[in-house]
Parts: sequence; C-alpha cells; structure tokens
Amino acid sequence: MIVAEFVDLRSDTVTRPTAGMREAMATAEVGDDVYGEDPTVNALEAEVAALFGHEAALFAPSGSMANQIALQLVVPPGQELLCDADAHVVTYEIGAAAAYGGISSRTWPAVGADIDPDVVAAMIRPDGYFAVPTRAIAVEQTHNRGGGGVIPLATLRQLREIADDAQLALHCDGARIWHAHVADGVPLIEYGRLFDTMSVCLSKGLGAPVGSLVVGSAEKIERARLIRKRMGGGMRQAGILAAAGRYALAHHVDRLAEDHAKAARLAEAIAPFGVLASAVRTNLVPLDLTKSAFDAHALAAAARAEGVLISVLGPRTARLVTHMDVTDAAIDRATHALTKIFRS
Repeated sequence: MIVAEFVDLRSDTVTRPTAGMREAMATAEVGDDVYGEDPTVNALEAEVAALFGHEAALFAPSGSMANQIALQLVVPPGQELLCDADAHVVTYEIGAAAAYGGISSRTWPAVGADIDPDVVAAMIRPDGYFAVPTRAIAVEQTHNRGGGGVIPLATLRQLREIADDAQLALHCDGARIWHAHVADGVPLIEYGRLFDTMSVCLSKGLGAPVGSLVVGSAEKIERARLIRKRMGGGMRQAGILAAAGRYALAHHVDRLAEDHAKAARLAEAIAPFGVLASAVRTNLVPLDLTKSAFDAHALAAAARAEGVLISVLGPRTARLVTHMDVTDAAIDRATHALTKIFRS
C-alpha cells in the first residue's frame, strides 16, 4: 500500500508550528539570553512563573534538561530521589540524574497516576542509619507511561503534607500539566503552590517546536542558570523560540480539550481490542496487547502499512497520541485502519 500522508499518532511532539506561531517567531524581539538580554525569553519566563504562582522560571531547550536542572536544585549529589518506576525522569532521561547530578533514585511500583501516598511515605529514609537520605519526591502530571493519567489534586496535597513533615522537596515533571489543568479544571496556580520545583513543556500538546521551563523560587532559578550553562543549555537569541512558546500559551491551552475528545473517540472505537476506554482522560491512548495476536512491533508495522504511525512502548504495549495536527478525518482513518488490523 502506498500512503500519501500518514496519520501520525506517535506523540504530541510531532506537531508543526501554525502560521500564527511562525509569524510570532519571525517578528520576535531578541537579544542574548546568556546575558539575560533577550526580552522575549524574559517575558516568557515571567509569564510562566506567574501562571504557577512562583517567583521565577528558566527557559531550557528540552523537558529532560528542565527536569534534570530541577532535580539538581533539590537533591544534593549522593542523596536520594523517590519517584515511580515508570517516571520519565528515570525511564527516558538516559540516567541523567546519576550521570549529571550524582543523584541516587529509588522507585515505588509503577501505578501511573494512582499513587498511594502511604506507600511513598513508608519509603522515606531520614538522615543517619548509614543509608542514603531521601531529599525529594518527584511526580509526573500527566503521567506518560500511565496512559496520560491525571494525579488527583487530593493525592498531590497528601504528598505535599508528607514532604513537609519529612522536610523534603516535591518536584513535578509537568510536561503535560496543561492537559491535567484542562481535564480536571484545576487552576495552574493551584498546582504551582504544591511544588518546590516544576518543569513544564511547550512542545508536547501546545505545538511549540522547542522548549520547556524550570519553575521555582528566585534563589533556585538563579542557581538553575548556572546548572543550565554547565549542561550546555545556554542559548543566545532564543527569543525566536520563546515567541513560539508565548503564542502557544495564548492560543493552544484551551483547545487541548479537542485532543482529549478525539482520544476518547479513538479509544471507544478500538476498546474491544485492548483499550480501557473509560481510563482515557487526556490525549494518550494506551494499548495493552497481552491478549492480542499482535505484539507491539507487529501492530506498529501493520499500522504503518495502513498509513498510521503509533509508538511502541514495550513488547506488548503501544500508544496512540492525539494532537493539534490530527483532524477528525484523520481519527476516522486511524480508527478504520486499526479496526481492520485487529479483526484480520
């Protein structure tokens, strides 16, 4: 089969800048950001900090760098971070916490957004006892490998109390926190007040081509600038990229509800073949292929042949992601193709 155009459901990072975003980038006022002189970057940082009720923010080239900067702010070398076993910071960041920050990581069993705060509390190691002391807890909102699950606000508040009682920091990998905000209606500032540090992404779902931000106190962000430079993340006339982020925040947050609706429609259509449709809360549709005739690679190959691109997350796990470049017609094409494959 010759495919003229693929329906790309691999990730919400594959989007192209819109015409309006390109115009904003082309006309952006710029300066040298390493000197702190790029007015568009400065405006983006101030805007994002204010959205989450924090004092400051720092623009970084990627979500992984933003996460790793934040972790180095709250966990000294040789000390411990707690997170879940499927967390992005320990699954998809190539061991950076250990390699760059000298951070020891310990994980609770992967449960996606369904965190049991009592389990987390029981894992905390205090100073002494010849053990590595715990210094921070990290959560992921929404949860990537947890199928785009949204951690309930009540759970996050419990974790905040646990962190305070143990004098720990609480970090949020908020790459897709915009989706949680739209799905549950929790104000961004309400999320922000729960965390000591955050990373938030502009290129997942919001449609910007590049960029994430570290959010925290003014003192932390001042230190973050040094860590970013050490990691090779200092950029010059980065306002061209920051302008895309500012455009995304102004125009692409509320429309995430459209992506959620498309994901729900896609999930419902293929529910008989390994999707728990009721669990799809945002724009990620996980496929459990343990009872399927297809493994994940075989399914991905068959889907590609039908003009649909999907992600392989494991031998029997795949994922579909809706985003702003996927139209209703494309969802119809994908639904038809996947239904045909599963029934073959």
